[in-house]
Amino acid sequence: MTWIATIPYEKARGKLLRLYNRVKGPDNNVDNIMLAHSLRPHSMEGHMTMYKNVLHHAGNNIPKWFLEALGVFTSFNNRCDYCVEHHYSGMARLVDNASRAQLLREAMETGQHAGVFDAQQCAALDYARKLTFAPGDMSEADVQQLREAGWEDGEILEINQVVAYFNFANRTVLGLGVYTRGDIIGLSPNNSADPDNWNHA
Repeated sequence: MTWIATIPYEKARGKLLRLYNRVKGPDNNVDNIMLAHSLRPHSMEGHMTMYKNVLHHAGNNIPKWFLEALGVFTSFNNRCDYCVEHHYSGMARLVDNASRAQLLREAMETGQHAGVFDAQQCAALDYARKLTFAPGDMSEADVQQLREAGWEDGEILEINQVVAYFNFANRTVLGLGVYTRGDIIGLSPNNSADPDNWNHA
């Protein structure tokens, strides 16, 4: 599942088992990205707290499908197939139109998103690309461009946090050799009204 040792659900005890029970999906399945934290459960707890609050929280204004799209796009840029496949599946479920979802995927994969995403969304994707590839070159002008595209400052924070989170997650996956075998692709903690509910469905 990874290049480092992990503790399977069946052998988990104490805090690790409690966390697994919060995050698990059907048949006690725990995503490999979470299993990768099993030797340090406190880091799994930090990861899931960030993930749930950044991407799956009722306080967000931006539609969840587009937050997922930002994650998919960031993951394409980082060549993180694990996160691409998981979050594309989640995005496609939310879009609820297979041909539209495939068109969005192709646009993100090629970086040719104009005409597929609207102008406001394209501005967010451009910001995501720059923050991923050249974070040291970011300036206030990048935020101003998002404002001019129609994003409010709270929404700009949402965009920033989703892109920053996926850069963290991608590096966790790529640096530890996490792969999808054994995962149920596309599960997510969909109860956005309860930040403490991490159950994947």
